[in-house]
Amino acid sequence: MYTLLYGFIWSLSKLPLKVLYALSDIIFVLVYYIVRYRRRVVSENLHSSFPEKNATELKHIEKEFYQFFSDYIVETIKLCSISEKELTKRMEFCGVEQMINKLRTSGKDFAFIYLAHYGNWEWIASLAMHIHNLAPEMSAGQIYHPLRNKNFNKLFLQIRGRFGGDNVGMKETLRYVINKRKAQIPTIVGFIADQGPKWNSIHHWTEFLNHKTPVFTGTEQIGKKVNALIFYGHVERPKRGTYRCTIKLMEDNIQNKPDYQITDKYFDLLEGTIKQHPALWLWTHKRWKRNYEEYIRRQKSQS
Repeated sequence: MYTLLYGFIWSLSKLPLKVLYALSDIIFVLVYYIVRYRRRVVSENLHSSFPEKNATELKHIEKEFYQFFSDYIVETIKLCSISEKELTKRMEFCGVEQMINKLRTSGKDFAFIYLAHYGNWEWIASLAMHIHNLAPEMSAGQIYHPLRNKNFNKLFLQIRGRFGGDNVGMKETLRYVINKRKAQIPTIVGFIADQGPKWNSIHHWTEFLNHKTPVFTGTEQIGKKVNALIFYGHVERPKRGTYRCTIKLMEDNIQNKPDYQITDKYFDLLEGTIKQHPALWLWTHKRWKRNYEEYIRRQKSQS
């Protein structure tokens, strides 16, 4: 089954992006107008996140999101066979050399980059290629949440690993970091940290997009354990088929910061990124299905 799946996706990926974007236009019509994939979830998320916007503005963002989402699908397919040269032209990184130099001169072992489901996060996995070209002595890793479907999980691992990054399951993150430290290998790790934790994994709530939001704090917690440099990846889409990720230093002395301050700062930065171009965030996710009132009720029932 996996061989058939990969063969089909790889064959599609050999088509020029111009053709794949024509396919994306068809996917948009199917997903938005016919299948109506998670239309209610997207609409509710947008209305509650941007109460200041009118119905016309929100509908425009909604359609623009589904157009982007369709592009994301074909762009991810293209990753199966796209050349390093072409991807370098289409996925620009700014601040990588400065980050590497900062890690080299800091005396630290790790740099952590906060990322999100914004823009084409699959293309951002190619950052590992740039890190290895500039700093062959360093490792690059990307934390991922395993998919339930084993075939698709294997497919995405193969796609994400094409450019030299280590694929690290969320539950294996601390072990990966400890092993890199023992081996004395300076390592840069990307964390897509905007997902929502399950009830028993909630330790902190923050204000994000007009919601009191439960958030993962693992990036900050592990960062403090290893005294990592902390960066943020600000993503833009100058035009269809091109992205720019600007890596900015957030904190170079995380151990002196109060708990959750770095996590809160990340979500402040991410909110700013999203507000610049809302359609590029993953609005199909039921991000606020766990609310604070229910959390308090559960806490009281357990005490």
